[in-house]
Amino acid sequence: MTLTDQSTQVRPGEELDAAVIDPYLKATIAGLSGQPRISQFPGGASNLTYLVSYPEREFVLRRPPFGQKAKSAHDMGREFRILNQLNHGFPYCPKAYAHCTNTSLIGGEFYVMERVNGIILRSDIPAELGLDPARTEALCKSFIDRLVELHQVDYEACGLADLGKPQGYVQRQVEGWASRYEKALTPDAPRWEQVVAWLHAKMPADHPRPGIVHNDYRFDNVILDANNPMRIIGVLDWEMATLGDPLMDLGNSLAYWIEASDPAPVQLMRRQPSNAPGMLTRAEFVAYYAERAGIELENFDYYYCYGLFRLAGIVQQIYYRFYHGQTQDKRFAQFIHMNRLLEQMSLQVIGRSPL
Repeated sequence: MTLTDQSTQVRPGEELDAAVIDPYLKATIAGLSGQPRISQFPGGASNLTYLVSYPEREFVLRRPPFGQKAKSAHDMGREFRILNQLNHGFPYCPKAYAHCTNTSLIGGEFYVMERVNGIILRSDIPAELGLDPARTEALCKSFIDRLVELHQVDYEACGLADLGKPQGYVQRQVEGWASRYEKALTPDAPRWEQVVAWLHAKMPADHPRPGIVHNDYRFDNVILDANNPMRIIGVLDWEMATLGDPLMDLGNSLAYWIEASDPAPVQLMRRQPSNAPGMLTRAEFVAYYAERAGIELENFDYYYCYGLFRLAGIVQQIYYRFYHGQTQDKRFAQFIHMNRLLEQMSLQVIGRSPL
């Protein structure tokens, strides 16, 4: 059994034409020969990710999903630029080789990057890794350390000072996700009105030390060394990265963090091994982050609630495409139930918050 992340057969309706991809890559990247084999990575629910295999090299190709997309989302050129420039200050970014703006080739822009071959943890930690609770805790802390490291990157030195506008970031995020959610509403979706009103009313000031925020930092976007699974060698999916409040980014990560004591309905939403013996709880996650970042965090309710709402916005945008028949991916049929559960979780946070 191999533990490295494997590609599989391309899903129906998401095929790429190797006869079109091949001449473009050979004209752009030197030293390629033979014909490529194209397969698809099964994970992810936003941009589509493919493995393009030549006899001597393997690449990962990323393109936007088919169907309706948020206007500002899935910017291939932006993600390509982030990978190339952030790598100078954060060496976990894969190297990007080519960005194609000719949408006539495969029906959308795309970019091609190196394949970082390693282990990606999804729902559970494979028993073959032999991680006991102590090693699992160490891996968890390493995962948080990389997030702290990212938030402390000198983005100006990387040439990314224009990546976003830190001033007014919290307000723009809340208002932006409220607007995107409204546009992605389907008749069966919850309205989230109470939560949105609370997020507006309790809005904190801008963070005094803005940084690069990943906006989707979770275990299935992290690559572990196959020879030493305690070592993180790559961080993926930079499509939503920007400049802003690091605590909002931490809230995004905590929204995905299902701990062992969460009730059964919440456990069904888990997509990473955050419940494994040795993994930190959400409260411990926040405390360790604060310690490593050298900051004090008295209350994290706002950022966690925001993270839950933003996750619901992402879920609903994807479900909208499924509801209207713009994707055939059967996984997305259940996303409406996830949306409803996220609203319930947010209301529970608000109900017990001293804010």
